[in-house]
Amino acid sequence: MPERALPEYLNEVVETGAVRAGRPLPFGAQRRSDGVNFALFSRNATGIRLELFDRPADGEAARTIELDPVHNRTGDVWHVWVQGIEAGQLYGYRVEGPYRPEDGDRFNPYKLLLDPMAEAVTYHADWDFEPALGYDPDDPDGDDSFSEEDNAALMPKSVFVQEFFDWDGDEPLKRPLSETIIYETHVRGLTIDESSEVDHPGSYRGIVEKIPYLKELGVTAVELMPVQEFNENELQRKNPMTGERLKNYWGYNPVVFTAPESSYCSRGTVGHQVLAFKEMVKALHDAGIEVILDVVLNHTAEGDRFGPTLSLRGVDNGIYYLLEGENRRRYKDYTGTGNTIKADHPVVRDFILNVLRHWVVEMHVDGFRFDLASVLGRDEDGNLLGDPPLLERIAEDPILREAKLIAEAWDAGGAYQVGAFSERRWAEWNGRYRDDVRRFWRGDAGMMPDFARRITGSEDLYAGSGRGPERSIHYVTSHDGFTLNDLVSYERKHNEANGEQNEDGPRESYSANYGEEGPSDDPDIEAVRRRQIKNFLLTLLVSRGVPMLLGGDEFRRTQCGNNNAYCQDNEVSWYDWSMLDEHGEIHRFCQRAIEFRKAHPVLSQDAFYSDEDVVWFGPDGGQPDWDDEEQRSLGWVIKRDGEADLCILFNASPEPVRFAVPSAPEGQPWGLVADTAARAPEDFVEPGTAIELGNEAEIELDARSTVILKTLD
Repeated sequence: MPERALPEYLNEVVETGAVRAGRPLPFGAQRRSDGVNFALFSRNATGIRLELFDRPADGEAARTIELDPVHNRTGDVWHVWVQGIEAGQLYGYRVEGPYRPEDGDRFNPYKLLLDPMAEAVTYHADWDFEPALGYDPDDPDGDDSFSEEDNAALMPKSVFVQEFFDWDGDEPLKRPLSETIIYETHVRGLTIDESSEVDHPGSYRGIVEKIPYLKELGVTAVELMPVQEFNENELQRKNPMTGERLKNYWGYNPVVFTAPESSYCSRGTVGHQVLAFKEMVKALHDAGIEVILDVVLNHTAEGDRFGPTLSLRGVDNGIYYLLEGENRRRYKDYTGTGNTIKADHPVVRDFILNVLRHWVVEMHVDGFRFDLASVLGRDEDGNLLGDPPLLERIAEDPILREAKLIAEAWDAGGAYQVGAFSERRWAEWNGRYRDDVRRFWRGDAGMMPDFARRITGSEDLYAGSGRGPERSIHYVTSHDGFTLNDLVSYERKHNEANGEQNEDGPRESYSANYGEEGPSDDPDIEAVRRRQIKNFLLTLLVSRGVPMLLGGDEFRRTQCGNNNAYCQDNEVSWYDWSMLDEHGEIHRFCQRAIEFRKAHPVLSQDAFYSDEDVVWFGPDGGQPDWDDEEQRSLGWVIKRDGEADLCILFNASPEPVRFAVPSAPEGQPWGLVADTAARAPEDFVEPGTAIELGNEAEIELDARSTVILKTLD
């Protein structure tokens, strides 16, 4: 039989037409030839319609495509290929099936659903976030009824985005964790205030404009608070002090895990946000700065059983969420938000992995901080697993193999796994470090042993799981709690503006005001606060482990005593860059401390100190009395190649203390590098200009101060 040309043969057998069966993988909307393949998982749906829209606010579809349950379904995946789809096409799904909440099914074809794997979502100021029909706030056991009200006009739409982007050779930077210095910030808050003096305030491009500042400061990574699409206007409460409507400012209530937040784009929101995000990542990488995303994969904005149906609930509720017992009407809540993702289900595990791969492959991010990560280790009954399969799969996934993995190793269900979260690939936010360092510098009794453990890498927490100090993310402050300025200015939280009667936020912050609550004109109080801020910054940056700074702490950003500013999209949360001039001394000190850390690799190695590496001593030069609960002063010598190299003296006492200084190596006298009690520039001298101590055998530390001595060549 004569051989035919392949094109001729193909013309005889290939499927033709503007709408074809399509393929089940990959999920989401993907370019194939001169069309787009749409693929959506739903095991229990009985029918699915793909709707295409011309404009974001349209309530009626320009085109509807029915997916045949035989022709357009492979296993549990519904799929279709549509010819002629271009970048910027808006779409959504209608999913039919039983509405039996008692069995876990909540299908409702009157609700337009967002694609769980959408690349982008159109901006919409007021989503369909109305409570479910039948909701009575005075009757929490009331009925959550089926609603026949179509929501298409009130819903944002999924957006197909052209996948080709000129990365110009960009790749994740792959910097070792031990060499990483993290700057946690909010995309909008960083530049939205006019004092930021950027051309694109509150946006991804605004971050690009602040890259010179970040480079000058010396940080090596930015950790961005949630950028997964969320509805900033979902809250119905008002600020009781101003009457203004409160907003979901932080964004810890995602709707689509793969879509970058549209409101952070300065150019448009019909797919433009994807390109703007990629431009930001590329620019940061060009500057040598990594991008770590704070991802929320433990719950969604669909809330409890009275919440809105936006995506996963309408796609296959019983698969994606943990539901209660035999009557599956209620949701288990280990997140404090109304629902919990069923991370132990194999389908959901694959879904989460696909989400993470998307951010690494398509968006070039360098790593993730997992919000309430303990949720990802719970089984279908809510029990914490000893060896959670999802955590292992994330750690061993070949695509994610070099991504940084950082866990917030607790959740709202009572889990607290700091030091015991998972295996070697995982790092953790070290909440013990935060609390112990705060308490030591506040002057709490008996904190000296724990303080010493924390600044040397928390070997007591991490060595047992085979991990080193580089798996401990050290922080004194984060978005969740007081800023550093407020930590030394307030003894109590002041969250009245949140509209929750000051009941929200951490009850115990281990803070102090040193004589006056809030701002003070007293020079003595201000001097103590300035000194304590320097103590915290210096402690953080000489600790072995990975330091994380809360953005704005380097120039004393304040939230006016609010330790839970999640709903304050205003001056309470925004960075006031005029404070950079007002508190330039703190900024300079932070820069110098970062520079000092980089210049002394002994502070950031990925192994714990051995007994031969360090010497501890008390003010008299002898062994510290670790059992003396009233002792608040400690000396620390760090050796390099067996010889003393650094001597760090801590005095958390409210009184001055004289320290007997250990002998320096012969021919290498001690030089004074830093003194938190001094004013600039003596508080941290310029590199190479240490003040030689000569033959002095003692040095006096002021109350609540730190001194660093370095051997001089």
